[in-house]
Amino acid sequence: MSHIAAPVLSALPADWRNALLLGRVDLGDGPTPILVSRGEVFDMSRVAPTVSALVAGGTFDTAAGQSLGTFESLDLSAAVDAPARLLSPIDLQCVKAAGVTFAVSAIERVIEERARGDASKAVEVRGRLEARIGGSVRSVVPGSAEAAALKAALIEDGMWSQYLEVAIGPDAEIFTKSPTLSTVGWGGPIGIRSDSTWNNPEPEVVLLVDADGAIVGATLGNDVNLRDFEGRSALLLSKAKDNNASCSIGPFIRLFDDGFSLDDVRASDVTLKIEGEDGYVLDGHSSMREISRDPTDLVTQAMSEHHYPDGFVLFLGTLFAPTKDRDEPGRGFTHKMGDVVTISNPKLGALVNRVTTSRDAPAWTLGIGGLMANLARRNLLDA
Repeated sequence: MSHIAAPVLSALPADWRNALLLGRVDLGDGPTPILVSRGEVFDMSRVAPTVSALVAGGTFDTAAGQSLGTFESLDLSAAVDAPARLLSPIDLQCVKAAGVTFAVSAIERVIEERARGDASKAVEVRGRLEARIGGSVRSVVPGSAEAAALKAALIEDGMWSQYLEVAIGPDAEIFTKSPTLSTVGWGGPIGIRSDSTWNNPEPEVVLLVDADGAIVGATLGNDVNLRDFEGRSALLLSKAKDNNASCSIGPFIRLFDDGFSLDDVRASDVTLKIEGEDGYVLDGHSSMREISRDPTDLVTQAMSEHHYPDGFVLFLGTLFAPTKDRDEPGRGFTHKMGDVVTISNPKLGALVNRVTTSRDAPAWTLGIGGLMANLARRNLLDA
C-alpha cells in the first residue's frame, strides 16, 4: 500500500476548529476547492473553480459556498479509488523554492559539492569545513559588509563555493521546484529517482502568494532532494529536485486571519520523523527562527521582475541536514523504499507521505488542459 491509511483528521492543526483552511478534494468528479471553517467543509467550486481563482478573488466567504457537512463526516482519504480523496491544496500556482536559506543547509551543500556526490567522503569534508567557517556562516547577515569580508577570506583560502554565494551573498537561490499541478498531497507516495543512492527529505514551510505578491497563508512541504545528483554538479539541480512525485504539499493551506499570521510562520518549528520498514527511525527539526533571510525578502526575490497571474507557492528552505548513519558508518542517511516521512507543526498540521521510486509512483496525468476540460464538463468555467 503506497498511500497512508491514517485518518486525515489526525493531520489537521491542533486548533483546526478555529483555523480557516484552504484545500482541494476530489469527490469523484474532479478537483474541487474547499474551505474548512469551524469544523465545517464548504465546496467553493461555484464561487471559483480553482484554488488560484479563489485566492485571486481576495475573499474567503464560506457563506457563498455549499456545505458538505462536518469534516469528520466527509471521511477523506488519500487512496486513488477513495470516494472522497484529499489532494494537494494548490492547483495553477507556480511551485518555487528558496535554497540554502539556513547556515547548516549551506554547509551541507558545500559538502555535497566537495564530496562530488559521494556520501562516503562527506564526514571528512564536513569536519574540515565546519572547523573553518561554521560559526562565521551562522552569524553573518547575507549581503552585508561582513559577508563580503568572509567571502574574500574564503576565496583566499580556496574554500569559496557557489552555495556560500547564495547563503551569504545579496541574492537568494530561487528555483522552480515542480511543474504546475504535479504536486503530491497528504498521504500520497513521494518519489525518489530509482538510480539515486544518496537522498533525503527536506521539511519546509511553504507560503501561498497571490498574483500581486501578497502572502495569504502557509502550509508544509517536502522538497525531496537527491544529494548525489546535485553533489556531482549544481547544473544537475533540475534532476535532483524535479522528478515524478518529488514534491509534496499539505495537508491544507492555513489562511492568515486574526489567529494566524506571518509572525507565526517566523516563529514556527517544523519537526520531522522518518520511520523505515527496517526499524530505522530518524527525528529532526527545523526552526524558522534560524533562517538567514526573512520570508518577505524571499518572496520579494521570487517575484523579482516576474509575473505570476495565478500566484505561486514558495518553499522557504530547511535547517534539517540528515547525518545520522543508516547502514554503513560514515555514509549518513539515505531513503529506503517504504519510509514514512512525517513533517509537522502544531499550527499547520502534519504532512505524511510514504517513499517509493519516481518510476513506481502514480504517473502525473492531470495537466492544465485536462483540468480545464474537467471544469468545462462540470460547467464550472462560468463561475
